[in-house]
Amino acid sequence: MARTILLTGFEPFEGEAENPSWEAVRPLNGETIGGHLVASRLMPCVYGEAIAKLKIEIAALKPAIVLCVGQAGGRTEVSIERVAINLDDARIPDNSGAQPLDRPVVADGPCAYFTSLPAKAIVSALREAGIPADLSHSAGTFVCNHIFYGACHARALSRARFRAGFIHIPYSPAQAARRPGMACLATPIVSEALRIALATTLKVKTDLREVGGRIA
Repeated sequence: MARTILLTGFEPFEGEAENPSWEAVRPLNGETIGGHLVASRLMPCVYGEAIAKLKIEIAALKPAIVLCVGQAGGRTEVSIERVAINLDDARIPDNSGAQPLDRPVVADGPCAYFTSLPAKAIVSALREAGIPADLSHSAGTFVCNHIFYGACHARALSRARFRAGFIHIPYSPAQAARRPGMACLATPIVSEALRIALATTLKVKTDLREVGGRIA
């Protein structure tokens, strides 16, 4: 029986009219990649609520892959995140007005988790497809890292060893038009990058005991 891929994007934040992560994720809803059905879900840009909703979707879908996507204005490439850290430290308030400082995502959780996606293989596949991509070793400390850590922690506590990871993307062209000189990437290109990332993850067989590990 075919399994599901849970693919998430965020609602707009910091006064933006759109969030390119959701605009890129949304078109993949209902697609089949490698025999797996994609379920795209919109996540709130709110500490706590984002992880709570993610857990509900994981319980309902029992996915083989959980891939969360977020906007990182200023990035020039599709960034495959390698490490989620156990820290909420907000430069700006989230969409509920909360602005946690130096607070753990999970009080008794490990310091960090590695992604369980084949990060280097994804970067290589994207570059071969002509899409700018690179590895990133910091997902920040805002809600993007928060949900990334939450996905990894849910994986660690689950008997179903789904893969979990996070991808950051640049501004959309509409956003960059208001910021002269800022890098951007068109939404259809980002959507294709996500298809390639998911297909690569399904294709590359790794020992799940050696990826997605915790950092004490």
